[in-house]
Amino acid sequence: MAVARDRRPSLARRAILRDRGKELDTARVAQAARTLRHRSKTTLHDRLHRLRMAMGLAVQAGLAAGLSWLAAHELLGNPQPVFAPISAVGTLAASVGQRFRRTVELIVGVAIGVAVGDFLIYLLGTGPWQLGLVVTLAIVLTIFAGASVAIVIQAAATAVLIVTLSPSTENLEIPRFIDAFVGGGIALLVTAILLPLNPLRVINRAARPALDLLAAQLDMAADALRERDRDKAQRALDRLRNNQEELTAFTEAIEGAKETAMLSPARWHRRDELTHYAEAAEPIDRAMRNAGTLTRRAVTLIEDEEPIPETMPDAVAHLAESVRLLKHEFAVGEEPEQARERALRAVSEAGRAYAEGVGFSGSVVIAQVRTTASDLMVASGVTQEEANRGVRQSFGDQDRPRGEGKRDDAPKPPAAPPLG
Repeated sequence: MAVARDRRPSLARRAILRDRGKELDTARVAQAARTLRHRSKTTLHDRLHRLRMAMGLAVQAGLAAGLSWLAAHELLGNPQPVFAPISAVGTLAASVGQRFRRTVELIVGVAIGVAVGDFLIYLLGTGPWQLGLVVTLAIVLTIFAGASVAIVIQAAATAVLIVTLSPSTENLEIPRFIDAFVGGGIALLVTAILLPLNPLRVINRAARPALDLLAAQLDMAADALRERDRDKAQRALDRLRNNQEELTAFTEAIEGAKETAMLSPARWHRRDELTHYAEAAEPIDRAMRNAGTLTRRAVTLIEDEEPIPETMPDAVAHLAESVRLLKHEFAVGEEPEQARERALRAVSEAGRAYAEGVGFSGSVVIAQVRTTASDLMVASGVTQEEANRGVRQSFGDQDRPRGEGKRDDAPKPPAAPPLG
């Protein structure tokens, strides 16, 4: 009768396996701890940046709230000027770049709410169903008149206050209207005269995350091409697709800075510089989109095992450096000559890569290097025609001896195939 063999590993082997398991667990724990530390640092950095961005607005709102209460209470004799500081804070915080319009909308919305509320109270009295009817009618009238969302909200909120507080507070309507006017006016006074923010500093702080994101993901795409690392390219693509927060903050900062330069006499001399920034926002947005297309095709290129000339990742890396130089030269107020030169160098390296031979997706990567470089050139302040001319020269003439005419066999710039 055969004796069943004990298939369990020997005591020594079990000890070795146990030790290996402990080593793997230790490595996993260490990796998780490193990831957690990195995420904690990133989160803290993001929070501190948001705090720096919002600090000026917080101080403006605090000053406007205090001054509006003081004006309504001491100068106008309102014993409970609650709505004045609320209006001031709402004007400053709700519509960066549209504060003058916000003040007008605030006053119009309050006037509609007061009129509707008073009229229906006179006809129907007060109570829950009257409150519902007043709010419904205020919203319907403002929407029918084509009012903005801000006016609709103010009309409805004011109607609620009129209906709910009128039984216990006499003559609420006029103080509410005056408080809205005082609060909005003082908010504009603080923004324009008492505490105007430095518009260029605001824009620089807002532009930094968008440009840092673009540069970092282009660097990652360049590394992915060098290493043929498909996952790294995909991570760069995913992050570039989730850029709406950075672009929105940049756009809002430009609108707010333009408003400050328009309203504040102390900032009028910044108008020309702000115009340059405003013109840079759109090409930076386009550069983000084209970099996304570049990275998407880099993923496909690696998957399809197409040839990757050595100069192709170099071209993408030069784009990343051009973005960093653009951010620096914007911040210190210099003419972004170095950023332009680095963008053209990226195009030159792309031309060399194309001459060595690339596949279908590789030609799209090369085309997107050219397009992104053109966007960065326009963002730096040159016209679209000048940027296109510089890109064509850098792409097609880099290997041509001086004085030699145009060769028939010179590589032609690739035309990007349909993207999907």
